[in-house]
Amino acid sequence: MERNALLGFKEGLKDPTNRLSSWVGDDCCTWKGVACDNSTGHVIKLDLRNPHSFEYYKKWSLGGELRPSLLGLKHLNYLDLSMNKFGSIRIPEFMGSFRRLRYLNLSYAGLGGPIPHQLGNLSSLQYLDLSYNYYYYDNFQGPYGFLTIDNALWIPHLSSLRYLNMTFVKFREGGVHWLQAINMLPSIIEVRLSDCGINIIPLSLPHVNFTSLSVLDLSDNSINSTIPGWLFNISSLEYLDLRDNFIWGIIPPAIKNLSSLQYLDLSGSSINSTIPGWLFNISSLEHLDLHANNFWGIIPPAMKNLSSLQYLDLYGNSINSTIPGWLFNISSLEYLDLSDNNFWGIIPSAIKNLASLKVLDLSYNLFLEGNFPALLEGLCKLQSIGLSGINNISKNLHEFDEVFTTGCIKNSLETLDMSDNQISGYLPDWLGDLRKLKYLILRNNSISGPIPASIGRLAELVGLSLGGNFLEGVVSEEQFANFTKLKYLDLSRNQLMLNLTSDWIPPFQLQELFIGSCKLGPRFPAWLQMHGNITYLDMSSTEISDAIPNWFWRSFSQMLWLDISSNGITGSVPDLTDFINLEYLNLSSNHFEGPLPHFNSSNLLLLDLSNNSFSEVIPFDVGKSMPNMEYLSLSTNSLSGEIPSSFCYLRYGTLDLSKNLLFGELHDCWNHSSFIFVIDFSSNSLSGSIPPSICSLPFLESLHLSDNNLSGELPSSLKSCVKLNTLDLGRNGFIGTIPTWIGESLLSLKILRLRSNKFVGNIPPNLSRLSALQILDLANNKLSGTIPSSFGNFTTMKVSRKMVGTILENVTRYHENMQVIIKGIDIEYVTLLPLVIVMDLSNNNLSGRMPEELTNLFGLMSLNLSENHLTGEITENIRRIPSGNQLQTFIDSSIYAGNPDLCGFPLIQKCKDDGTNQDPNAVEEDEQNDNAINEEGFEMKWLNMSTGIGFAVGFWIIFGSLLFNNKWREAYFQLIDQAHDMVYVFLTVFLARFKGHKVAAP
Repeated sequence: MERNALLGFKEGLKDPTNRLSSWVGDDCCTWKGVACDNSTGHVIKLDLRNPHSFEYYKKWSLGGELRPSLLGLKHLNYLDLSMNKFGSIRIPEFMGSFRRLRYLNLSYAGLGGPIPHQLGNLSSLQYLDLSYNYYYYDNFQGPYGFLTIDNALWIPHLSSLRYLNMTFVKFREGGVHWLQAINMLPSIIEVRLSDCGINIIPLSLPHVNFTSLSVLDLSDNSINSTIPGWLFNISSLEYLDLRDNFIWGIIPPAIKNLSSLQYLDLSGSSINSTIPGWLFNISSLEHLDLHANNFWGIIPPAMKNLSSLQYLDLYGNSINSTIPGWLFNISSLEYLDLSDNNFWGIIPSAIKNLASLKVLDLSYNLFLEGNFPALLEGLCKLQSIGLSGINNISKNLHEFDEVFTTGCIKNSLETLDMSDNQISGYLPDWLGDLRKLKYLILRNNSISGPIPASIGRLAELVGLSLGGNFLEGVVSEEQFANFTKLKYLDLSRNQLMLNLTSDWIPPFQLQELFIGSCKLGPRFPAWLQMHGNITYLDMSSTEISDAIPNWFWRSFSQMLWLDISSNGITGSVPDLTDFINLEYLNLSSNHFEGPLPHFNSSNLLLLDLSNNSFSEVIPFDVGKSMPNMEYLSLSTNSLSGEIPSSFCYLRYGTLDLSKNLLFGELHDCWNHSSFIFVIDFSSNSLSGSIPPSICSLPFLESLHLSDNNLSGELPSSLKSCVKLNTLDLGRNGFIGTIPTWIGESLLSLKILRLRSNKFVGNIPPNLSRLSALQILDLANNKLSGTIPSSFGNFTTMKVSRKMVGTILENVTRYHENMQVIIKGIDIEYVTLLPLVIVMDLSNNNLSGRMPEELTNLFGLMSLNLSENHLTGEITENIRRIPSGNQLQTFIDSSIYAGNPDLCGFPLIQKCKDDGTNQDPNAVEEDEQNDNAINEEGFEMKWLNMSTGIGFAVGFWIIFGSLLFNNKWREAYFQLIDQAHDMVYVFLTVFLARFKGHKVAAP
């Protein structure tokens, strides 16, 4: 009967590798995975756990269905179906009928849906593991998804339970009853409820019943509270993991009651305090992890009491002190991470006392000093060194020659990370002698020269990161010959040439490859098809001018991150609906053509297809197929048709469709979005009016609709866009008056550009309330009346700007840009935009006198009042504007041109009462000032030319900016952009400005 039960169960299984081939013959007790009682002969154990590692689980996994014929095993006390792939089917209710079952393991089995309450009938069960189902097996299309638990009321019936693991089982309603249920298990020893969606943890418990509890893991949940007091009544607790929650407050003094505690992890929380001394009364502590909190102050001296401490992680806090010497007297320490704090001063030489130390990380602190090579001597068991971001660590790796060639450390070292420093010189040959080295990370330094052949001897190497240096020369196949275990390779942002033949068969299988800015092209690398497991690939700026072969799109659908931007790649892009895991795709600045590809990835966060030749219409469902998009740029293509309404369903970030051939009206559906920060639809052929719902986007900071055919009056709904920094509606057909609510409601505006429309009427004086405004462009309209005297009150325009921050506050990937006309030259500013302070009121029907209050705006780099009907004498105050190395805005006669009734300095036309009675001394001073200004101007011109050259040189000097550090990368590109803008603007403006001016003495 038991034999037939097993065969019936086997019939429902899928066994692609024939793991159950031994299930033949009459004696089922001899079958693989089956065990019988020696006395009775009954089947008591069924172990069908996948015996292979995670890397090969797919091939060897059982699947199919779980048939109830298994109920024929009446004496079964052990059932293990873990590490298989059952396609997200439900746990069958009959599992609750094995009354003798003591061990049930269904972890990593690809099961889904609600857990049946019938499991509560297993009163003899001592071990229950339902952890890690669904997500581990990339089985995202299963019918039931996650394993879930609607309530925990069946758990107390498992009265014999000693071990419970429900990691990644999703508790409904935030797990309201989980604690009460667990508290009713008197024999429970170990509870693991990590990543269960629990957001409630009662702060009090009338009676603690689970007094035998030794292990409690509540990590990776959403618990938002202080540490509950009842925890400290469980004196048997040895292991407590509360990491990655929202725990706040302080560590309570009662924690010292946990006298048996060996493992404590409170990392990734929001604890904001000093590290309490009473924590170190727990002399049994062996593992203490407090990283990624807000601890500050010093490390308490009481820590020296932890004589058994082996693991200490304080990474990512705000501890501000020297590193205490007594810390290195804890000789049991094996793992010490003090990185990303504010430690400073000399590193104590007592660090040599840590003879058992295996991992040391001192990276990213304020200013650590010491003889770093000497400090490493004697640490013979050290396996991992982290010395990143310590600018005074060393000027040259050759300073470490002795410790890494003759020291004992070379026999144990597996990870060497000295990235983000200022290390220069060549790579030393001794790197090849670190035979156990698995990870060599030297990115973002100033290391030059070739990659030495000795590195090719590192046969254990898994990760090699040399990106962001000044390495040069040829990298050949021979240098990779011994890298059979290599998974991660970063050679990006160097000057290397990869000399790899198309038929090269690499001896390794990469998972991440970064070779951006290396010389690779012109052909697309055929050897890449040998790396079918790659999930991260950067081949940007590699001089490829080939088409992408079809095998690439077929073989790399598992990709998470792909950047092949800034090449000359041709051809079309097929539909990428199979790339369901894709998070980042950058194909910008190539020569792709044809229609846009279709996507089907809810994981896609960034899509940049800008600066190509894509044509035809945008797919109608593009917004709904990528609902979590944070940055989408289709700018500068040849896309036509209407903007799909599905874009209204994007929830986050930036939407840039500028510089295309799009037409039609904008859909009024933006109330479906929420966290859109930027909309740029400029330079298309859009018509109609601005839809009212566009300001239902509460976080909108930048709205670009310029260079279209939009019309009508500005809708009053725009006044709801209270967070707008940029409003660019220039070069359209808007009519009516400029509404006063702009100066009343849009108080965050930094840029207001309404030029080249059909606005009429007076300029609202209350625009001066826009204290942050730095660009006001109302040119080429039909505005009348006088220039408001209140315009002298623009706060930001009164002072020269410094390069602080960006125009947009909450947007990182999108760089705000603006077309600004200075001296008739149309310049597109990008990163230098925060420095630009401009007022352009030209080509209107403005009349009356120029308000002398405008001369208070010392920060203006450009003012244009030309082509109006201004009258009278230009204010005398401009004579008193201090001269210096700033642009002499107000003494440029061209800004007043086209106002025939305007007179006085700096115009040639004198006012009637001037006559010819000007004092000769004044004339002489005029000429002297004229010469001085011209000399100063040409001096400044050459100064700025040399500055531009300096920036260009600086481009190559700082080419080691971070690929993985977003802030450093942005700063790098800002610097390059600033260099370009400076050279262009100063050359053009200065050449135009210093021609024939007569300058009066102040």
